[in-house]
Amino acid sequence: MSAPTARKVSEREARQVAEEAREQDWRKPSFAKELFLGRFRLDLIHPHPTGAAEDVRRGEAFLAKLRDFLVEEVDGARIEREARIPDEVVAGLKRIGALGMKIDTRYGGLGLTQVYYNKALALAGSASPAIGALLSAHQSIGVPQPLKMFGTQEQKDAFLPRCATTAISAFLLTEPDVGSDPARLATTAVRDGDSYVLDGVKLWTTNGVVADLLVVMARVPKSEGAKGGITAFVVEADSPGITVENRNAFMGLRGIENGVTRFHQVRVPAANRVGPEGAGLKIALTTLNTGRLSLPAMCAGAGKWCLKIAREWSAAREQWGRPIARHEAVGSKIAFIAATTFALEAVLDLSSQMADEDRNDIRIEAALAKLYGSEMAWKMADELVQIRGGRGFETADSLAARGEKPVPTEQMLRDLRINRIFEGSTEIMHLLIAREAVDAHLSVAGDLIDPDKSLGDKARAGAKAGGFYARWLPKLVAGPGQVPTSYSEFGPLATHLRYVERGARRLARSTFYAMSRWQGRMETKQGFLGRIVDIGAELFAMSAACVRAQMLAGAGTGGADGVAARQLADTFCRQARIRVEELFDRLWTNTDTEDGALVEAVMAGRMRWLEEGIVDPSGEGPWIADATPGPATKPDVHRTIR
Repeated sequence: MSAPTARKVSEREARQVAEEAREQDWRKPSFAKELFLGRFRLDLIHPHPTGAAEDVRRGEAFLAKLRDFLVEEVDGARIEREARIPDEVVAGLKRIGALGMKIDTRYGGLGLTQVYYNKALALAGSASPAIGALLSAHQSIGVPQPLKMFGTQEQKDAFLPRCATTAISAFLLTEPDVGSDPARLATTAVRDGDSYVLDGVKLWTTNGVVADLLVVMARVPKSEGAKGGITAFVVEADSPGITVENRNAFMGLRGIENGVTRFHQVRVPAANRVGPEGAGLKIALTTLNTGRLSLPAMCAGAGKWCLKIAREWSAAREQWGRPIARHEAVGSKIAFIAATTFALEAVLDLSSQMADEDRNDIRIEAALAKLYGSEMAWKMADELVQIRGGRGFETADSLAARGEKPVPTEQMLRDLRINRIFEGSTEIMHLLIAREAVDAHLSVAGDLIDPDKSLGDKARAGAKAGGFYARWLPKLVAGPGQVPTSYSEFGPLATHLRYVERGARRLARSTFYAMSRWQGRMETKQGFLGRIVDIGAELFAMSAACVRAQMLAGAGTGGADGVAARQLADTFCRQARIRVEELFDRLWTNTDTEDGALVEAVMAGRMRWLEEGIVDPSGEGPWIADATPGPATKPDVHRTIR
């Protein structure tokens, strides 16, 4: 049975598949969604939610155990040199229960909250980002989370105890010619009695090289009485017909076990199907709503490390008679790292606490945390390289060889770069968040801009939209942000919250104006949508930073902590406000049109003369590897860690 490497689909079909996979309803309030609609719902995040005492006790106890293990048994430099996590380290992680951090205690897991799971990932990732990736892929998107949310009791009983103690899991969605466009998914699962038969190739299977259990997304053909569609399966990694054909190597995260997995006539019991046929993509996206928080957790941890190294190095290194930290050009970079690290932790902790409370819909908050965390962590690492100068570009081994402290600054930069691509690239996150942010508008006015809708549909949509906007637009004119005494309980931070409230209304007005101007072409204005989302991300981070600082100031942890927290929040908000104003200006003053015209010329070949005068060191081969289903032709590099 053969099939093309990827299905040919129209742009409309691709959008339809993505739309059907979305959670359509908003059954719980969302702070970020309200923010994009111009409503600053401070009551949804303040007072800052806190964890139960027993959850805190269990979480802190595990963090102490994990810290001891990382210090005593993990050599991050060895993992970097050998490009592999030693088997004994993985065995040790299993021994202390790290595989089961998010799995309920009834299945042998630790039952940690999202807050402490994220703290553990930040801690583990600071010792070795590859370990953080291993644990995150296993629990955030691997078998445990989909089963927790969508699995049957029988599936939970069968697989969760294994995942909590011994079995490493992986998530398989991407294919050689299928990334963020799942409508083209080519891997198939054909029903055959009490089983499905899987055929296809999966790419970038994080943990796939060492996994015992796989979550596989495959397309079930539509048939009489069967809906078909993209469907999720739990698959035993040692099933006949599965071959790990390659262990991939990357510029960073060198210890990650990421590969290419081929399925050839692999039989999977129907009992291993997660959810109904056709629900696979929705399961994947829903799983990622909280699963995405693992990446900003490690980004926040990276920020802490960048701050530590920047502080220590800038005190030791002198130029022109004083420590480099005392020179404004370097000091401003340290201030950026410190303020941004505080904000990243604030965004992460707030989003995680809301996930634990389960009283808010956090799909936008988690996506913003991933987007903002990955972008800002990369900038902080880049600034640290600049602060370290030539030593920032030099490897830790080279530094040690000539007698200096082996600081892996360049490794941090390489390791962090993938976070802007993992689990939704920055560009895809912009579009995903923008779609959710304008959901209310599309709900009432979507038919007006849909070319396929009839005149009657458009008339009804017009009446519905008229009522909505008659109530909504007047509320965007004035608000508490224009009242000097608003949010006075926040003291000196109140001015920033008033700015956020004004900014939210301005953001909503800008979105409405753009929809009125471009209507059905709005989805093509990706530059504009990206800036809208970036403004929302900054406003969300400002809100989180102020609320966290207020909590710390009143937590009785010592006056210095409260004063320092407010100073960090104040400085961050001042930096963020400058970025927000630049983004607002660029909504309407930009080169988007000119960029588009230039791209057309480049792609038409009219600029090829500009490429002359070089040699291309790239080797021969296709841009995208062939993924035609069939038996493996390469040796199996899968290995089991016991």
